[in-house]
Amino acid sequence: MIQSLFNIDLPLIQAPMAGVQNVELAASVCEAGGLGSLPCAMLSPAQLVEQLDLLTQKTDKPFNLNFFCHTVTDYTSQQKQQWHNMLTPYFAEYEIDPQSLTAGASRQPINQAVVDIIAPYKPAVVSFHFGLPKHAIVAQIKSWGTKVISTATTLDEAIWLSENGADAVIAQGLEAGGHRGHFLSMDLSLQQTTEQLVKRCVEHLSLPIIAAGGIATPDDVKHMKALGASGVQVGSAYLLSKEAKTSALHQQAILEQAQDSTALTTLFSGRAARGIQNRVMLELGTMPEGVPSFPHASSAITALRTCAEKAGQSDFSPLWCGQKYIPRVGVSAADITHILMKKW
Repeated sequence: MIQSLFNIDLPLIQAPMAGVQNVELAASVCEAGGLGSLPCAMLSPAQLVEQLDLLTQKTDKPFNLNFFCHTVTDYTSQQKQQWHNMLTPYFAEYEIDPQSLTAGASRQPINQAVVDIIAPYKPAVVSFHFGLPKHAIVAQIKSWGTKVISTATTLDEAIWLSENGADAVIAQGLEAGGHRGHFLSMDLSLQQTTEQLVKRCVEHLSLPIIAAGGIATPDDVKHMKALGASGVQVGSAYLLSKEAKTSALHQQAILEQAQDSTALTTLFSGRAARGIQNRVMLELGTMPEGVPSFPHASSAITALRTCAEKAGQSDFSPLWCGQKYIPRVGVSAADITHILMKKW
């Protein structure tokens, strides 16, 4: 069980969801006895300090800070031109000059400066997406008494994490919303359902396995426990919670989506992520050739998103959502946590 490992009452981690939450959601889950999470990969140093100060004011319970640890690759002028050529009709539609777009990476991997910022707060847990950072950073974080966890999408990734310092492994199945956490291989044919992956990880590893993906009901939680999971990580279930900051357009898309309307796409960041299909996904395809690597795709698509959202359209918005979703509108994150865990 992860309760003793993380010093929490309920074996539930609220999945970090950049763009749709802040400390309010994390604190609510913490106060309910779960492990609330703060997504930190897109925060500036000043924002990170501000959010950490607010979080520690709102709860004295254990919490999780989440970071990315990807490698930022070069973004060549040729790649940029190819990407902009694909988007040219949309630029024309919204009268956007592609030459005006900046090419900065919006998502940065954790580094020593960030570690220095979070050190005084000594979070109970630090979680990572896309593997683990350098061993020295992992060792430094663990020296505070902090537990380190990360996402695996295959058994090979789970084994790698167990051999490189993870205290527990999040087994992310194909059903999960948002970005895939894969890092050893980008081959999506290797990805498995949550049930399949949890079974394999439990069979081969002694570390606690945390199930993630397609968990929307108490029965889903009960099923993952029966498979041997030590806990669950849940994200989409909180998207319409009282504390979430999910935009009105995103909320509308969630409530109006048809069954099986989500898909994996690289269009919004350059890396596969699951969201509700919208205009750009339907017109360009979910994973077309020519999309630049993570996170470089985001600058151009964000310009289109901004214009479209001003016009009340979610045609270019990343509408992250898992495959299985039960709307709980305006319910507190604390109550959702208790609902989900009542059969554990």
